[in-house]
Amino acid sequence: MNATLNRVTPNMADTLPEIPAANSAAAALGVRSYGLTDQGRMRESNEDHFLIAEMARILWVRQSSLPQPGTQHGRNRAHVLVVADGMGGHQAGEVASALTVETIEAFVLNLLKRFSNLQATDEQAVLKDFQDALRQADARLFEEAAHHPEWAHMGTTLTMAFVSGRALFVIHAGDSRCYLFRAGQLLPLTLDHTIAAEMARRGIIKPEEVRSHQWRHVVTNALGGNEAGVQVDVRKADLQPGDVLLLCSDGLTDMLPDDRIASVLAEESEPQSACRRLVDEANAEGGRDNITCIVSRLQAV
Repeated sequence: MNATLNRVTPNMADTLPEIPAANSAAAALGVRSYGLTDQGRMRESNEDHFLIAEMARILWVRQSSLPQPGTQHGRNRAHVLVVADGMGGHQAGEVASALTVETIEAFVLNLLKRFSNLQATDEQAVLKDFQDALRQADARLFEEAAHHPEWAHMGTTLTMAFVSGRALFVIHAGDSRCYLFRAGQLLPLTLDHTIAAEMARRGIIKPEEVRSHQWRHVVTNALGGNEAGVQVDVRKADLQPGDVLLLCSDGLTDMLPDDRIASVLAEESEPQSACRRLVDEANAEGGRDNITCIVSRLQAV
């Protein structure tokens, strides 16, 4: 991945498909997730990192006169999915993506303390919290680089999905992606922050020209890089049983077009087998970059 240039904040509402609203009062969904990262066939190291985490209410009964389990779990669950694709020389990209995932993980632990019922009652507050988390991670990269000159200009993309009940919150910067696969359709939930993608949004080039454009890998918005102050895209969507979420780095989407990704998700019912096949097929097409994907299937419980 190339270093960032300038920051852009595209209007997501103008370029992403609308996701139909679901019944927010319906029961929460079960989530089965699996993640996989692979060096690819041409890179000397893997600068991608990912995280799958589950937040739950747990009661440990230390002592009681009543017969009951020693550990009791609340029904509410929240799920956090993160993909980070690092950039920078001297292994700085690997450092940037790792530091960012660590920062997000620490943030999620703090969030668990504040939202004990794991219900997004104040959606704007939840989105703001996640925006703040990415800005904290951005600031941390510059702080670490100040103490390690060899890490100067290191940066990373960050795409995160937070599932609470039937609500999905997507937080994003860079050119990794989040998709929703529903009823045979692969729906993008993020925009690529690259020069080529921005040119397509402005009508300078055709959308089909982005995949082969010389500036398709020049990232215009990421954590770290040359300029502080990441611009964080946020989006909310409602989920329903049968939905599939895919988070992935550009090492997957550069190798496989959307229709081929959709075919894999339709044919592979298990997240692990879907991830394995996506990585294998990306490598079969050349594996020119690190490849990371997380597949989550949602089902009624």
